[in-house]
Amino acid sequence: MPRFVIDEDMPRSTGRALARQGYVVMDVRDHGLRGAPDLDIFDFAKGKEAVLVTADLGFGNILQFPLGGHFGIVIVRFPNDMPSQRISEQLVERLKHFAEEDYRGNLIVIEPGKMRIRRGK
Repeated sequence: MPRFVIDEDMPRSTGRALARQGYVVMDVRDHGLRGAPDLDIFDFAKGKEAVLVTADLGFGNILQFPLGGHFGIVIVRFPNDMPSQRISEQLVERLKHFAEEDYRGNLIVIEPGKMRIRRGK
């Protein structure tokens, strides 16, 4: 079962919703990384062998965060006016479709009505 690091641009309820499903979840806000540069967040997730869950499109830059060089990045793209509880519920439901190997080294983008995986080597 994958471990998840929740970026600060995600609702705290996302971490709680994932934890209720049995996942190990770490929120960067609880680890002194509030406002930290993206590279520090990336290194933290990598060091914890965890999938990074974020709404920050910068993590989709495969030149800065190369495919195959991490334990997975999930970019969540839901409308800003969607309630945080609904975002968390939909994200948890979508993540059920992935096996652990689907995350490793890959970039996953989750949007309303669709999911895309950009696979590493």
